[in-house]
Amino acid sequence: MTGTVYLVGAGPGDPGLLTVNADRALKEAQVVVYDRLVSAEVVNTIPAGASKIYVGKASGRHSLPQDEINALLVRIAKTGRDVVRLKGGDPFMFGRGGEEAEYLRANGVPFEVIPGITAAVACAAYAGIPLTHRALSHGVYFVTGHRSNNGSVLPMGGPIDPQSTIVIYMGVASVDRIVAQLIAAGRSPDTPAAVIERGTTDYQRRVITELSELPGSVQVHGVQPPAMIIIGEVVTMADLLDWFSPQPHRVLNGGQGDRASA
Repeated sequence: MTGTVYLVGAGPGDPGLLTVNADRALKEAQVVVYDRLVSAEVVNTIPAGASKIYVGKASGRHSLPQDEINALLVRIAKTGRDVVRLKGGDPFMFGRGGEEAEYLRANGVPFEVIPGITAAVACAAYAGIPLTHRALSHGVYFVTGHRSNNGSVLPMGGPIDPQSTIVIYMGVASVDRIVAQLIAAGRSPDTPAAVIERGTTDYQRRVITELSELPGSVQVHGVQPPAMIIIGEVVTMADLLDWFSPQPHRVLNGGQGDRASA
């Protein structure tokens, strides 16, 4: 008998953002295969009796290559055990969940997908930034800053539209290239921009700046992944709608230092 693989979104970090279905899958898990972007707080919700297998990937450093992760899921499931494949955010949003589901289907392993709250939505909300706003943004583009061939991050069409919001996953390492491409494509250098590091957690940092100043702000503040980049007029709402108080406070404002103190 073959077990089932559950492709589960863990959300961006706050365990309170786990869906009911994700929480139930974890409580019933026999084996959990989890990524680097799954927060320690979420990992701590895994029952003591479940086997935990870490397969985290960072830029240039893979605990286990993707093809080996695929094979691992099939191998465990074919022992008859159910597997929770736990991914940060949502498994189908830059999480390679589609690739894993495709491999499972090709190898006769049943699977279910349990969507998670994607980091773009949650981190923006916790930073006081609405991704759309009738007066400021009529559309959102989700792109990844990670390109194995160093190609353009820009999809065809609207990202240069001043009334569109651009959300960039995995963009910290290539922020210089991203900003240069956007400005070359016509996006104004003074477009409001934000970086949210470790969003939704007690270690969240929020850097508010302008597009042309974004690389310098990332460097000055030592921003590290995981971090989400948001570009667009909606960033101007961040101070007005600021509601989340991480502990300790680590809220930053451009090159101006701490905006809030502990």
